[in-house]
Amino acid sequence: QVQLVESGGGLVQPGGSLRLSCTASGIIFSNYVMGWYRQAPGKQRELVALITSGYRTNYADSVKGRFTISRDNAKNTVYLQMNSLKPEDTAVYLCTVISSTYWGQGTQVIVSS
Repeated sequence: QVQLVESGGGLVQPGGSLRLSCTASGIIFSNYVMGWYRQAPGKQRELVALITSGYRTNYADSVKGRFTISRDNAKNTVYLQMNSLKPEDTAVYLCTVISSTYWGQGTQVIVSS
């Protein structure tokens, strides 16, 4: 079956950086558009970034210039490099195969001093 396993979340001070990873199994990873969403308490789930099989990327306006999505097809892994983190970036970050029902379990990111 398809599995998406995220890692890399944690507590970081404002202005700090984190790198999230999501490793997929059970799919031909290189064929799919991969994405990162986030969900903060009391807010709707929000698409943060996506990357196509051709390495095109798209970002939410709120993270442009600060976050970078990338993929390593040899490792079946998609990454989210998050720099200049702000308290409003605090959320559970979830990896997904775009336009599918496949989701990871999420990894918590807390940005606080």
